[in-house]
Amino acid sequence: MTAVAALLAVASAACGSAGSPVAVPSSGGSGASTPGSGVTGSDDGPATTGPAPTTPGTSATTGEPAGSSTPTTGGASPTTPLPTRPPWLGQRTLPTDDDGNAPPQTTPAELADRRFATVDLLAPPADGRFHATVGPLEGDPLRRSTWSEGCPVAVADLRYLTLGFWGFDGLPHTGEMVVNAKVADTIVAAFRALFDARYPIEEMRITTQTEVDAPPIGDGNNTSAFVCRAAVGSTRFSEHAYGLAVDINPFINPYIKGKVVLPELAAVYTDRKNVRPGMITEGDVVVAAFDAAGWGWGGRWSSLKDYQHFSLNNR
Repeated sequence: MTAVAALLAVASAACGSAGSPVAVPSSGGSGASTPGSGVTGSDDGPATTGPAPTTPGTSATTGEPAGSSTPTTGGASPTTPLPTRPPWLGQRTLPTDDDGNAPPQTTPAELADRRFATVDLLAPPADGRFHATVGPLEGDPLRRSTWSEGCPVAVADLRYLTLGFWGFDGLPHTGEMVVNAKVADTIVAAFRALFDARYPIEEMRITTQTEVDAPPIGDGNNTSAFVCRAAVGSTRFSEHAYGLAVDINPFINPYIKGKVVLPELAAVYTDRKNVRPGMITEGDVVVAAFDAAGWGWGGRWSSLKDYQHFSLNNR
């Protein structure tokens, strides 16, 4: 069974419980913050045992529209009022040591049960269905991305995606993501499964170079893939730099290694037994979708845990 076919089975199972069919995508074919930056995402790897596009995108393999699925029902509507987004979110830098690293932090009360409404950057789907596009990385998305000549992947080998997702507000939204061309359709299929299960995501947009270079803010929660940078604590390129890794709800699913927690203000989410909306847990729809694609999950690593992180080669 191909990765995309396996993902379709996951999507169909999720969709079956919601009572709506899933459209078939084309076959074929992308939190922890970097110390001293305001960007999220990591991939140390296991020690073993672990704005809007101006034209519709097309499938990376067929040239046809990446497609949509029918609306789902039930599941993602918030059962309690959403907390108010604090005005300081994303605005306050953390104190750092001489190496630019922030010491351990306490989670602000406003972020202890993080369920903020999504701020739309792209037009949400008017019909409530899952929609996705796959196209070249060029123009404004390329300018906003972290790609440069020094990156380990050619810009021709990257794809710009738009993807439907459900927010914590119980509404469908449209996000954007840059991934490696060879995994573009696999990522579309995975996020279709998440959409059909109404798994909530706060934010999904391109990570900019300004964010990578910024001092740590410790409260980022952007779901993203391609970021041209080194892995945390390493000089080698991250799997994100190849567009072969995805971080999902990184604040809610932090990177944990000893006393280091990234994003830095996410300490409350190191308690994985207290399951809150958006958390990724063993056996859930997120893990199942990426298991079906043959991707590794940082939540299974032994020397550290990177609950947000999924990658093609489990690094």
